[in-house]
Amino acid sequence: MGALCLQGYQMHQTRERTSRPVAFGDAPHAASPQEVVSTLNTSPDDGLSAAEVEARLMKFGPNRLAARRPVSLARLLWHQFESPVVLLLLVAAAVAFAFGEWKEGIAIGLVLLINGAIGFITELRAARSMETLRQLGNLTTRVRRNGRTSLLPAEQLVPGDVVILEGGDIVTADLRLVESSNLSADESALTGESVAVDKHTEAVPADVAIGDRPCMAFKGTAITRGSAVGIVVATGLSTELGMISKLVEEAAPEHSPLENQLQMLSGQLIKFTLVIVAILGALGVLQGGDVLLMIEASIALAVAAIPEGLPVVATMALARGMWRMAKHNALIERLSAVETLGATTIILTDKTGTLTENSMQLQEIDCGDVIYAISDTTQRFRRSSSAEEIESKTCLNEILTAGLLCNNAELSTKDDKHVGDPLEQALLTAGNAEGLDRLQLVKRFPRVREIAFDSTTKLMGTVHIADDEYILWVKGAPEQVLGACSTSFDSGGMQPELTAAKRAFWKSRTDQMAERGMRVLAVAMRRLNKPETAEYSELTFLGLLGLYDPPRDDVRDSIAQCRSAGIRVVMLTGDHVVTAKNIAIAVGLTDGEPTVMEGRNLRPVPHMSTTELAEMQKADVFARVSPAQKLELVAAFQRDGQIVAMTGDGVNDAPALKQADIGVAMGLRGTQVAREAAAMVLRDDAFSSIVAAIREGRVIFRNIQRFVTYLLSCNLSEVLVVGLAILVGLPLPLMPLQILFLNLVTDVFPAFALGAGEGSERILERPPRDPAKPIVTGSIWTAIVLQSLVISGATLGAFILARTYLILTPEEAVTVSFFTLAFAQLWHVFNMRDPRSGMFLNEITRNRFVWVALSVSICLLLLALFLPVAAEALDLEGLSTDTWVLVVGMSLVPLVLGQIAKAFSGWRHQTGKKKIASV
Repeated sequence: MGALCLQGYQMHQTRERTSRPVAFGDAPHAASPQEVVSTLNTSPDDGLSAAEVEARLMKFGPNRLAARRPVSLARLLWHQFESPVVLLLLVAAAVAFAFGEWKEGIAIGLVLLINGAIGFITELRAARSMETLRQLGNLTTRVRRNGRTSLLPAEQLVPGDVVILEGGDIVTADLRLVESSNLSADESALTGESVAVDKHTEAVPADVAIGDRPCMAFKGTAITRGSAVGIVVATGLSTELGMISKLVEEAAPEHSPLENQLQMLSGQLIKFTLVIVAILGALGVLQGGDVLLMIEASIALAVAAIPEGLPVVATMALARGMWRMAKHNALIERLSAVETLGATTIILTDKTGTLTENSMQLQEIDCGDVIYAISDTTQRFRRSSSAEEIESKTCLNEILTAGLLCNNAELSTKDDKHVGDPLEQALLTAGNAEGLDRLQLVKRFPRVREIAFDSTTKLMGTVHIADDEYILWVKGAPEQVLGACSTSFDSGGMQPELTAAKRAFWKSRTDQMAERGMRVLAVAMRRLNKPETAEYSELTFLGLLGLYDPPRDDVRDSIAQCRSAGIRVVMLTGDHVVTAKNIAIAVGLTDGEPTVMEGRNLRPVPHMSTTELAEMQKADVFARVSPAQKLELVAAFQRDGQIVAMTGDGVNDAPALKQADIGVAMGLRGTQVAREAAAMVLRDDAFSSIVAAIREGRVIFRNIQRFVTYLLSCNLSEVLVVGLAILVGLPLPLMPLQILFLNLVTDVFPAFALGAGEGSERILERPPRDPAKPIVTGSIWTAIVLQSLVISGATLGAFILARTYLILTPEEAVTVSFFTLAFAQLWHVFNMRDPRSGMFLNEITRNRFVWVALSVSICLLLLALFLPVAAEALDLEGLSTDTWVLVVGMSLVPLVLGQIAKAFSGWRHQTGKKKIASV
């Protein structure tokens, strides 16, 4: 599909270029950065003014491609009649009309219309709600306007806007790069080339292909490394991606495994129905029964066997579950994720922002012979020892200056909406508290170059001009910074050689900070003659920064819930081993001492021995792991049979997020690349939201399993009532029209209620389900058959007693069997409770929708009896008091026997747990 689109794009490119509303000619890549800035009348330092943005937005329109067309009303309506179940009922209606059974034919048609209307409304709400929810995940972009950098919706971009790019961003418009540092981009979405493309700012010839324009960043591509500043030269359909989007037809919707299972179940039911109808119809004719009566009975059997409400109730349950997940800040991107959530066995989670608050605060600054700690009262740094009353703050100022200049964050003066990494924001906040103004520092030391952070080197550097020389300031992981240093800076301003003993000293200080639960950062500097010579070598080590990110308050309880649910939680982090271990203890990752493995000690999984693999599987924390190792760990746990949920936020996490069974991206701090790769996005980045989503996933599946069980047991009981009556030569105890009425009243409304249930409070106390098992397992089929036998036995018993004991007419006896079956099915909803729940207080009795469904169903049943027109259509007769006693008494038999069976099953479960505990 992609190749065809690209081919079509290349064919139409020349013709379309003459008419598309580009903002800057046809070849901005052939112009210099200065020419682009001049032509678009913008400024890389200040950006556009608000008035100019408004004018250009009116001229060029919003920055969006042709929006995905909402699901049409006609398509939704047609979808309600595509099910094999509906097709079989249509055949039944046609047969009824062909043999003059007008009432039955019309009734079947009405039932189909009512079910179709309910399904249409439900799916319409679901479709519109999902379209609204997806808007919450719309892309944002860092834009410089009026001299300030802020996050804005990508749709508001206009030609001439100044966009700031960093690794992990999705490019949201076509940009001409004017500044670039170590930048590379994944342009496979546009060109099909899988290798990332290195970028620079130099112009290229006008006639080169898209893949040979390294000075451009194209809409829809992903920044894999580095940082840059770009000028918007095309938006919306004017972009290269916009040209392709015109040629791409909307893809067919994905069918999830659950939908496929429901379709398979419907097909099995149809086969079952056809076989039963053929066998019983033939037996009836062979026994000398009237042919028309047998046809009528066959129609009754066909109607009885098919759960008309199955497709619509399944749709409603899934839609309601996804709405509930959204309320818990979990946005589901793929329907298949809903099912997999309930089967998750292990969560591989990062630390920062998921287990912790992601609200960094600079706690300590270590200059070697002097340590400064934050004061709780003044929020200023004070010397931690009182050896001297008067101290030099030269080292402190040097370290804070490095932290403020080697920094891309910005602190907002309003609404506390800061831009940038929380760690860099913490450095700005600490510098401000000490009286250092970053804007003044930038004016004093203008930046001339940036060496963007690289996850491989774990370093970031910026080059600034200072009088007649240049200074490179560097920050990053302590071991990497130390490895690039040859001298150190002491509190007196001297720069002695960084000896082996001094390196060991700093390593010890790093460990001490980490043991106190801090994230440790090192800073260094180097004086240069030329900015081009900046590299990570011959640096002067300045000191250490200790930052603390406290655990989230709700994480400990959430992890405890996971463990009781049979879900392991394993931490993957790039942080120091000791820091990771302390956080693991603080959040209760394990009962005792957590088992920690360090990334450098992990060999590639294919080369691991059996012993090493076993040790890896038992680890609770993986510290100092690289993105490649995260991907390997996900695959290794999957090969061990685990269903893996993986959290991530960076561009380098994207492969692991895609590999995981459930990729969970962070909505607040996550990169756009990570969100695109994930199946679920957390709007609040909280671990507790993952647990809530897993619970909802289990509830959704359990609700579907519960109402399928209910529908099948009710419909099978109707089949047995009619079939057994034919086999033993009894008159038909139910008419086709009556069965249709029962299916609409006693099936659909209670099934809707079961599908909307909030779930058991103890659903997270059970192990995850096996995703390979079908919705209706062997044990569930056994329960369905037994329940159906009890319900049909009670109904036939009432029918026989009405004829023999109460000496009722055939019409009155049919009325007795009709109401007995109807009430038995209504009371049967209470047999859908969990065996381990209370008899009177459980997830069914607490479900308000169940009580509403029962009330509505009973009212409709009584209305059918006492409304003459309805009673005549359904062939119902009035009942005496004795008859009502028989109806109510026999209808309660399945409920009583069902509750006894539930109590026995719950007792066996508790006994089994006690035996296991005693062992």
